[in-house]
Amino acid sequence: MRKAVIIGAGMVPVSEHWKLSLRDMAVEALLNAMDDAGIDKVDSLYVGNMASGSFVEQENLGALIADWAGLGHIPAVKVEAACASGGAAVQEGAKAVMSGLEDVVAVVGVEKMTDAWPSDATRYLAYAADADWELFHGASFVALNALIMRLYMKEYNYTEEDLALFAVNAHANGAKNPYAMFRRPISVETVMKSPYVADPVKLFDASPVCDGSAAVIITTPEKAKELGVPKEKWVEVAGMGRAIDTINLANREDFLTLTAAKIAAERAYGMAGVTPKEVDFFEVHDAFTVMAALSLEALGVAKKGEGAKLAREGQIAIDGDYPIQTMGGLKSRGHPVGATGVYQTVEAVLQLRGEAPEGIQVPDAEIGLTQNIGGTGSNITVNVLRRV
Repeated sequence: MRKAVIIGAGMVPVSEHWKLSLRDMAVEALLNAMDDAGIDKVDSLYVGNMASGSFVEQENLGALIADWAGLGHIPAVKVEAACASGGAAVQEGAKAVMSGLEDVVAVVGVEKMTDAWPSDATRYLAYAADADWELFHGASFVALNALIMRLYMKEYNYTEEDLALFAVNAHANGAKNPYAMFRRPISVETVMKSPYVADPVKLFDASPVCDGSAAVIITTPEKAKELGVPKEKWVEVAGMGRAIDTINLANREDFLTLTAAKIAAERAYGMAGVTPKEVDFFEVHDAFTVMAALSLEALGVAKKGEGAKLAREGQIAIDGDYPIQTMGGLKSRGHPVGATGVYQTVEAVLQLRGEAPEGIQVPDAEIGLTQNIGGTGSNITVNVLRRV
């Protein structure tokens, strides 16, 4: 099996892009990544997207974006895995290169959410839940995560203030990221004073509805050398893992264990030949603050029930033992759902190249991890990236 390296990365700022369409954002991010790699063509395109048919009434995104970018008659396809679509698309692109079927692959993650009414956006996102067992009964993702957060606090004796620390950390880092949607530090008091969305989830415990697109170019080391891409720009896709769990919470053996994340992480660590202690930073899927805590536990960084303890001890900060959300995460950078996993990948690439913004560069970072969650943990990808 061949090795795969990322040689180009690009994105657009996450925001409410009223003047940009889905195709505009996707093509801009794609061309930024191609320009970063110094190339003008690719062999194929993989598009990570969750719900374009619902949000903007547009499907067939592979053809739409490849055509609009002027990429010619290449194969192009959309990859959908709920909110984990971006991470899954990165994996599909890397696998195409590793298999030898394709030499230079583009991966774009994109989502245009703000054109929909808020009530419709909530419904579209809930399509990733179990339609018969959850959505039919009015259980939105906010409500389902509220159940998880309530049980987590009860079982392990945490407070809402403890979980608020994840949001505070994300905003502290996102404030220094020019591509983040919310570039303002917040305090625990800010989180606690925000209104409840679904008790105990407050406004500042949840990621925003937003628009965005990010892209990466993947190839082999040999092809990267042939293309003249400087080696200091290469970042290896060292390990990949993906797994599912029951789509509904009712059938889970344990509400408080992200089993799919645990399995996916074990596969990614094994493929990369590393342990959690060797990872220098973690871009976890903090769509809700409780998910950041559960993710740290599933990734083997903290023992069961001790994920929030790392936040309480300050270990998740840039200068901590386990930095997370180094450029704001979903909470501060924003969560354009199908694009999130690719944003995480671009941010990890910048960290490993030493190109992260001042103040949020992880010192001497060599290995980074991205974890992208679909649904309430029903479809999860984990990727380990390594500086070459």
